[in-house]
Amino acid sequence: MLDTATLSETEEVLQDNFDSTVFVWSKQKGISPIAVKYGKGVYLYDYDDKRYIDFSSGLMNVNIGHGNQRITEAVVRQMQEVSYVTPYCVTKVRGELGKKLSEICPGDLNKAYFTLCGATSNEAAIKMARSYTGRHKILSRYQSYHGATYGTLSVGGDPRKLPDDSQQAPNFIHIDIPYRYRWNHDEASMLTDSVEQLERVIAYEGSGNIAAIMLEGESGTSGCLQYPVGYLKAVREICDKYDILLIIDEVMSGFGRTGKWFGFENHGIVPDMVTMAKGITSGYIPFGCLMVTDKIAARYNDTVLATGMTYNSHPVGCAAALETLKIYEDENLIENAVEMGQYVAEQAELMKQKHPSIGDFRTTGLLGCFEIVKNRTTKEPMAPFNAKPEEMAVMSKVGAKIKELGMYTFVRWSYVFVAPPLCVTKEQIDEGMAIISEALKIADEHVV
Repeated sequence: MLDTATLSETEEVLQDNFDSTVFVWSKQKGISPIAVKYGKGVYLYDYDDKRYIDFSSGLMNVNIGHGNQRITEAVVRQMQEVSYVTPYCVTKVRGELGKKLSEICPGDLNKAYFTLCGATSNEAAIKMARSYTGRHKILSRYQSYHGATYGTLSVGGDPRKLPDDSQQAPNFIHIDIPYRYRWNHDEASMLTDSVEQLERVIAYEGSGNIAAIMLEGESGTSGCLQYPVGYLKAVREICDKYDILLIIDEVMSGFGRTGKWFGFENHGIVPDMVTMAKGITSGYIPFGCLMVTDKIAARYNDTVLATGMTYNSHPVGCAAALETLKIYEDENLIENAVEMGQYVAEQAELMKQKHPSIGDFRTTGLLGCFEIVKNRTTKEPMAPFNAKPEEMAVMSKVGAKIKELGMYTFVRWSYVFVAPPLCVTKEQIDEGMAIISEALKIADEHVV
């Protein structure tokens, strides 16, 4: 370790982190993280007082914006009463949060099982689906992400799982759903192809073996890959036909991100289970939830629910979540997500006229991304799916330029994400889009 006596505050913070912590999904050398001192609204500030506009809400979780002291106050009040009780005890805030979630969830999604994060919510859903149905197989989409635990990595199709185990956990079956930008036929045929493929896979695997189909409410880090129109309604009908449970993962797309409380509400369906995290506390406290229907919950009235965790229904997490839900309503954040999402889409169309490297922009509410291409005719991406480091040369330069110009946002493969906090204004969107536009000049130079 280095002598820190001569280091600046920023250098000391970075050095302590490099010396004593491990970074996720990264090589441990050659990285250059922002040393964040504090956040306020849509902005992050480092130790040199440089301001960064946060255009991906952290990891699409800080929906209410940074630094909202209402959460701080709610957490302090709860900790002054009691910070922890076992899951075999109850607190007032646990019941209040469950009641509030049952009010905002449609249909008879009325029972809450509280977890720690998105991965543990999805793990709980997988276990309960298998327990409830007596079946074992789970169907999911290749281009999806459901968490980094062993089970959730396996149910997802994200290639980050591949180094861990070439086979992964058993009984997870994947389907492929085409997306509009790369579909060379009409919209109706895209829906037909997708539904027929799902029906074939169910037939191959045996409908009597399938416990659930797990899909995201709206696609997130895989590239905001929008479903064919009518697809989730068709999936709901197929699930009903074969007595298969429908699990919708709202970890990223939930809590106003898509202009609705939940992404699936854009598709006119009600699932059997809904998994949540991220926006439920806007990242202020690690917390998650699995909501299930009354029918599923009733199975365990006289049957042991064989799952649990030490921090289930953590009172401090419940307090943070309950206050966060009030903030969505008090500050009209979901309505703002609709309005600002439309504005972002309009500005993205104008940017397309300036930048030949923009192949597509797609967004639902404030969950969107640019897809950057080498050629608009062939649609060859600037970086391929699961790109190797050398294949990320151009996009890495784009990402570095974005950071240099004062923005934090998620850049992955050929995607530049646009998912600011739901409190964002038109002026702040203009600021952020101008930064992305400047950075995309680098990509424009590599268009064929």
